[in-house]
This record gives sequence, structure tokens and C-alpha cells, in this order.
Amino acid sequence: MSLRILHVLDHSIPLHSGYTFRTLSILREQRKLGWETFHLTSPKQIDCDVPEENVDGWHFYRTPPEPVSQLPGLGEIALMRQLERRLQQVAEQLRPNIIHAHSPVLNALPALRVGKRLGIPVVYEVRAFWEDAAVDHGTTSEGSLRYDLTHWLETRALKRAHHVFTICEGLRSDIVARGIPVAKVTVISNAVDIESFEPGGQPDAALKAQLGQQDASVIGFIGSFYAYEGLDLLLDALPGILVQRPDVRVLLVGGGPQDAALKAQAQRLGVADKVVFTGRVPHDQVQRYYDLVDVLVYPRHSMRLTELVTPLKPLEAMAQGRLLVASDVGGHKELIRHGETGMLFKAGSADALTQTVFDLLAAQARWPAMREAGRRFVEAERNWTNSVANYAKAYSALASNS
Repeated sequence: MSLRILHVLDHSIPLHSGYTFRTLSILREQRKLGWETFHLTSPKQIDCDVPEENVDGWHFYRTPPEPVSQLPGLGEIALMRQLERRLQQVAEQLRPNIIHAHSPVLNALPALRVGKRLGIPVVYEVRAFWEDAAVDHGTTSEGSLRYDLTHWLETRALKRAHHVFTICEGLRSDIVARGIPVAKVTVISNAVDIESFEPGGQPDAALKAQLGQQDASVIGFIGSFYAYEGLDLLLDALPGILVQRPDVRVLLVGGGPQDAALKAQAQRLGVADKVVFTGRVPHDQVQRYYDLVDVLVYPRHSMRLTELVTPLKPLEAMAQGRLLVASDVGGHKELIRHGETGMLFKAGSADALTQTVFDLLAAQARWPAMREAGRRFVEAERNWTNSVANYAKAYSALASNS
């Protein structure tokens, strides 16, 4: 069945994030299935004030931003109104079979209003709950008035949507617990485009020397420095690691809100000379930095966001046959089989992280089997072709009835 799907997105390429990479993977696979996809971004697409734009062969409709109030709540209302007006224009022009709103709820509510007016079914895809992301950003706290209001808005959107998609079992369970029928919720698992990832290559000796990490065992993280990623825990563990493994060095590639705090922490702990902060690197250079790392570390802190949501980074690491250590939050336990495809440690414990790093570095005989098991797991269970195929049943039923 030929379908026309209008995706409503928070942001897209050329911005780089896990959100934009997941979006592109979904769109590629939907196109392979013969569906027409159209794409509208919210006013939060930064550095963009044009109504339409082509990026890397993809056409995006944009919502040029207008000034908004900085008072709590009023800014969000203004953003939703801007998106609703733009979505109305685009949907009337394109007449899609389905409007597919992606997180956050600021996209879902305008989509539901437009869909109702135009008689177009609306599906809502939850990648994370907005209230939980706000807790990590420090703009609210669990149990606050804002948190409870946002939770209510999310639940309202979920109940009004014709179908709900989400990225993992943790979020699916939370959605069902809000009173959404099980049959109305479909998991579209985070996955990887396996053809885009090859098992890791040899370290670039010149780059390793440039970073001062020759003859070192390198543990590292490549991504955005958000508080929930737990990079502070990795730095807390480093002095203990160095006692038994003075050859260890830490490589942190990327940047984000925690950048300055992490650098200050490394200084305070007296390990600044053992940690390299590269800053953000061009996307086409990331592979060179991956190849320098012996063990990737994902020390996420335990909170609702990390317990419920599965990340992409460990899957990408496994696709490349990388060794990885991760905290035992729910999002990781859904992906990583301890001792088989990676190693898990008790979340929040620097001692447990230290011991797990020791154990893995000391068990080099197990490395080949662990690398192969990780690659096999993503090939068989976490590829985008299989994952995106799960949209078909709900899409077809809605398009048939509209």
C-alpha cells in the first residue's frame, strides 16, 4: 500500500544528535518500503529562518521561529501555536494519509489539533518523556507542579493519538501504565544501519601520539556531555583505576552542558593530565577516534530517563565490534547481555565501575568472543530494516479507515 506520511519533528539535520540520526534511519527505511515521507521541523530548529530547505538530499519544511516569552509555560504555548499554524499549511498542501508526530509532546498536541480539523489520523512516537528530560536539564524536578502538568499533557496526547509508537520496552510499559491499551502501542526499537558500521580498524598512530596516548590503555566516551551520561562518575573512578593500571588514559570526544564542570572535576581530582578532552570533532572523523579506544564506557546515572530509555551509542559500539562497559540502568540492560556482549556495573558506584574496567582489561582472551557476540546481536535483532517494518500494521489500518 502506497502511503504518504508527514513527520513532525523537534529538529533534524544538519544538526547532529541521536534524535536526528534515528530520524534519518527511519526515513530511509520507510522510503525503501515505497512510502512517501514528508518532514516538518518545529521552531526549535536552530539557525534556520527559511520555510523550506534541502539538506543532504532530504527536503524539510521548516517553522521559522518567532520571538517568544521567557515566562514559564508561555514560551512553550507560543512554540506550539507557531508549529500548529505551519503544520496546518503544510498538511493542507500535502494531504498526507497520516501525520506522525515525534517527541516531545510540544509536537504531538499541535499535530492532534490539526489532524482533527483535517480528518487525518495522528500517531505519536515517544522517544523520551519531556518531563523527564526537563529534570535532567535542571528546569524542573520530579513531583513539581510543572512536572505533574507535563506528565498530564503527555498522557492526554497518548490517549488522543490514534496509535502510539515508542523506542523500547521500558517506555512501552510506562505508557501502558497510564491507561493506554496494549494493542495501541508498538515498539520501534532503536537500531543501527548495519551496513554503515564495520568492525573497528587499527588505531591511527599519529593521532594517538598527537593526543599523548601512545602506549596507553584507553577508555573513552564519544557523544554529548549531558549530566545523565554519568561522565562525572567515570572521572571519580579514574584515580582508583590508575592505582592498579597507571597506563590507563581517558579520552572524551564531544561536548555539551557538562563540559566545563568535567574539566574542573578532572583538575580537582588531580587527573587532568590523564584525560583528553578533544571537543566536538567532524562527523567524518569520529571513526578515527573510536579506533583509539580500547574500552568504551557508558556510565549513565539512574533516573527515570535512563531507566526507561534505550540509547543508540552502545548499539553503534556493538555494530563496530567494540568492547564496552555500561551502568546497569534499565535502558542498558535492555540492550547489553552482561559478560556476553558487554559488561554491566552497578549504576552510581565508582568502585563497581573501577572493578569492572579492571576485569575487562585483564580478560583479553575473552575480547574476540565479546566483540563477535555484540556484532551478531545487532545484525540479528537491532537492524533498522526489521525495526521500521513494525510501522506497517498500524499505518495500514489507519490509512484504510481514514
